[in-house]
Amino acid sequence: MENKYSRILVGMDGSAESLKAFDEAVRIAKRNDAELILANVIEQRSFLAVNTYDTLAEERHEKGTKILLKQFAEEAKVAGVAKVRTVLEYGSPKIMMATKIPKEEKIDLIVVGATGISYIERVIVGSVASYIVTHAACNTLIVRK
Repeated sequence: MENKYSRILVGMDGSAESLKAFDEAVRIAKRNDAELILANVIEQRSFLAVNTYDTLAEERHEKGTKILLKQFAEEAKVAGVAKVRTVLEYGSPKIMMATKIPKEEKIDLIVVGATGISYIERVIVGSVASYIVTHAACNTLIVRK
């Protein structure tokens, strides 16, 4: 017997892995008549050095992220998902995607790509997907290549 999900969270960062996760989340949302919540978390620490030289970098990134989320929300609706929302947060992607957003949104299932970073980055800082698997406040599905 398959699980029944009512609120599905998918992490969207524009990587090839997140696109695969999106496709899988859409499929699951349609099968369950579930609400699909597309989320992106902007880590402000990555803008500290850049903001010294370019104060508009963070604003441009936020605007681009909102456009990305809106486009995928429209794509999900066209694919047949009736209930789609977007969430844009600031903070640690690991913590926000594993605990804060799932608790606030009462998420049943988190769908994320296996990794959007290189092997070296994964070894040094660890992937968001790995963190979500070990710390998630609900079920997690990691979509691999």
